[in-house]
Amino acid sequence: MLRRILLLVLAATVFGLVACCAQAAKTPYCIGAIFTTTGDNAPLGVPERETVDMLAKQINASGGINGHPLKIIAYDDAGKPEQAVRACQDLLSNKSVLAIIGPTLTGPSLAIANMCEKAKMPLLSCAASIKIVDPVKPYVFKTAQSDYMAVQKLVDYVKKSNIKTVAFINDANAYGSSGREEWLKLSKPAKIQTVSMESFNTADPDMTAQLTKIRATNPQAVICWGTNPGPAIVAKNMRTLGMKQPLLMSHGIANMEFIRLAGKAADGVILPAGKLTVASFMPKNDPQRAKLLKYSADFQKAYGKPANSFGGYAQDSLMLAVNAIKAVGPNRVKIRSRIESTKGFAGVSGVFNMSQKDHNGLSKEAFALVTIKNGKWALIK
Repeated sequence: MLRRILLLVLAATVFGLVACCAQAAKTPYCIGAIFTTTGDNAPLGVPERETVDMLAKQINASGGINGHPLKIIAYDDAGKPEQAVRACQDLLSNKSVLAIIGPTLTGPSLAIANMCEKAKMPLLSCAASIKIVDPVKPYVFKTAQSDYMAVQKLVDYVKKSNIKTVAFINDANAYGSSGREEWLKLSKPAKIQTVSMESFNTADPDMTAQLTKIRATNPQAVICWGTNPGPAIVAKNMRTLGMKQPLLMSHGIANMEFIRLAGKAADGVILPAGKLTVASFMPKNDPQRAKLLKYSADFQKAYGKPANSFGGYAQDSLMLAVNAIKAVGPNRVKIRSRIESTKGFAGVSGVFNMSQKDHNGLSKEAFALVTIKNGKWALIK
C-alpha cells in the first residue's frame, strides 16, 4: 500500500512538472509599443511606458493571455515622427508582434498610421487628433479623447459663460494645429468670435510677443492648445503681462507636470480632462469609477507618484489589444475585427463603443470639465 501511494505521489509530481514546463514553454504573445519617453514630451510618454510595464507584470502574474506570457517590445520615439517610423518598421518586420500601441503624440501617430494599415497591423494610438482615425482606416484606432470632443466641451462652457470673444494660441505642431482647426470649425456655428490667432513652436521659451498682440485685441477669454512646456509658459507670461482673462486649455495639459511647470499661474486654468483627474469626485454609479480608482491606486503603489490621463491612454490601448487576443487568439486580422466590435468597455479614458465608422469609440461625455485650485484638480459642476 505504501509503495502504491508513493508511486501515485511520484506520478502526480511528474505530471505537475510536465504541465508547468508546458505552460512555461508556451510562445509569448508580443505587443509592440512606441512612446515618447525622452524629450520635451517625456512627461506624457513615461507614464504610458510605466503603465504598460505595470500591466504586463499583472497579466503575467495571473497566468498571461490564455496561458501565454505577454511580452512588450517597446521603443522611444523622442516625439519625432522619423524615429516613430523606424520603430514601426522594426515592429512590422517582427512576425510575432500582434498589435502596436502608441505613439504618444499626434505627429508620430500620423507618420505610422498608413504603414500599419498597409501591413495590416492593428495600431492603437495614444494621441488626440481626430485626423488619426478620420477618415477611418480599418487597422488604426486610438484611445485618447479626440480634440474635437475637447473643443465641444469648451464651446459649451464658453456659451454657458456668455463669452462672445476669444483669442486662440496654439503649439504649431500637429496636435496644436489640429486643435486650432477644430476650434474654428465648431466655434463659428456657436457664434463665438475669435479675435486673435497666434502660435508658438514647441521649444519656444517665451510667448510674450504673441500674448502682447492678443492683449491688444481685448478678448474675453484666451484659449491655449498644446502640450507642455508651451502652455505652462503661456500661463506664466499672461500673469506677467497682467492679463486677467480666463485661460482655457486642452486635455494636453491634464497632468501634474503642467501644474509643476506653471506654478501659481496654473491656478484658475480651465480644461476638459479625462475623469481620472477627479475620480474621487465622480458619482458611485459612474461606470468608470471603479476602473479609475483601481488604476490610480495600482500606479501609485507601483511608482510612488500619481497616475495621469496619459498613462490611462496606454492602459486602454493595451487592454483593448489584450482583450481581443484573449477572445480570438494570435491573428492580426481577427484582432482588428474584435477591437472594432468593442462595446461598453469602461476604460480610464471613457466607455468605448467602437464601430466600422468610429475607431475612437468615445463621446464628449468622456470628459469632465475641471479647473486648478491651489495646485490641485477640482471638478466644475
